[in-house]
Amino acid sequence: MGAPRHRVAPAKLRIEFGPEIAIGPGKAALLEAIAETGSIAAAAKRFGMSYRRAWLLVDTMNRCFREPVVAAGTGGTGGGGAVVTAFGLDVVSRYRELESAARAALEAPVAAFAELLAPAPAKRP
Repeated sequence: MGAPRHRVAPAKLRIEFGPEIAIGPGKAALLEAIAETGSIAAAAKRFGMSYRRAWLLVDTMNRCFREPVVAAGTGGTGGGGAVVTAFGLDVVSRYRELESAARAALEAPVAAFAELLAPAPAKRP
């Protein structure tokens, strides 16, 4: 049996807009969670992040794209809620397509690069 190999994952795709990341894997997952839950707070809870952090990520995405990706209602008793807009759903769909294409394009070069790595250390019992 040979030396244990490293698990090598292809690069993570991030789309930058100036100094900000318009969308990446975490923001795409956040949008998907908002679409499923109808709530920024519930989506944030899924990822163990504060509402404020999730709201700041949504705000960044809304500023980076030509149309809002999330529309949020005013919070408070009987208020609140959020919807991923049709434009936002399109953004996520196109991002996932880019991610899939990048993964396919990088599969062989990443496998070749992985051959340059030293064997992974054995796990301790």
